[in-house]
Amino acid sequence: MTAIWGGSEVLAAGVAAVTTVSDDHLAEGFAAGDESCLNEAYRRWGALVFTVASRRLGDTEEAKDVTQQVFVGAWSGRKSFDPHRGSLKTWIMGITHKKVTDALIRRSRHLRDIEALTVAAAAAAAAARQAAAPSESVLDYVLLTKELDTLPEQQQTVLRMAFYEDLTQSQIAERTGLPLGTVKSHTRRGLMRMKNRLEVDGEAHR
Repeated sequence: MTAIWGGSEVLAAGVAAVTTVSDDHLAEGFAAGDESCLNEAYRRWGALVFTVASRRLGDTEEAKDVTQQVFVGAWSGRKSFDPHRGSLKTWIMGITHKKVTDALIRRSRHLRDIEALTVAAAAAAAAARQAAAPSESVLDYVLLTKELDTLPEQQQTVLRMAFYEDLTQSQIAERTGLPLGTVKSHTRRGLMRMKNRLEVDGEAHR
């Protein structure tokens, strides 16, 4: 955990010492700003936070992000935690539920944009395969292909299979050997990155 939070040998020694303390003393140290207590809180409840997030989101990669957000958020907001009004575990799980809800809201908010971009990309690819001369659809296809080339390799692979081979996410998972949740994550992140880049390019050419 010290690697994640940027700890040192001194901090590691502090973690080793704090692992034997009670939850109540851990909560007091956390509220007081003791970094070793942050690491110990992660050691005790990080797996629980990840499990809750993973079950609700159905995506291990997104659950990892949410888990990190939970503990970063807990640490940055520790002044609002009162160890005399409730346990640190309960407070952290409350943050977990809020972060998961936020992630689900963001997902639903982006869903229509992602679906629209997927349909547009697939249509442009189909038009490019059939067109004998340059057209607006072909130009769209060229632009999308260019943006695809800027994505990380696994995002490229997943989106190319979806666009050019018309494969479902389940078929892509079977073809690549990647977990379905990872395929979904690569698809969502790749499409959102392309959408954001296309919006920036569009503003630049106005």
